[in-house]
Amino acid sequence: QVQLVESGGGLVQAGGSLRLSCAASGRTFSAAAMGWFRQAPGKEREFVAAITWRVGGTYYADSVKGRFTISRDNAKNTVSLQMNSLKPEDTAVYYCAADSHYVLSYRLVEANEYDYWGQGTQVTVSS
Repeated sequence: QVQLVESGGGLVQAGGSLRLSCAASGRTFSAAAMGWFRQAPGKEREFVAAITWRVGGTYYADSVKGRFTISRDNAKNTVSLQMNSLKPEDTAVYYCAADSHYVLSYRLVEANEYDYWGQGTQVTVSS
């Protein structure tokens, strides 16, 4: 079993920054890709960003492109999401997810592509 634990959420004013981290552990953790999703109250979970584990290819939702940066540390089994220029509409619970069988990049935006999920961390952006 793989465990994912997010940290770094909190309350920030619009225009501010936060850095989320996700630590992976468990049975010989091996992910092909990892992603961040978010879910706001009353809305469906949506894709934010993803990164392939071996090559480090990155993918972003249009709504965060240019403001968020996803990165990974293979040695530490961690993935981070640097969020800059935050907006009130970025307010949501952010979830880290691991994909053990990634093959097609276009699938990384789909929540059902991922095998493991963290418990989520709240990000609140005040106006």
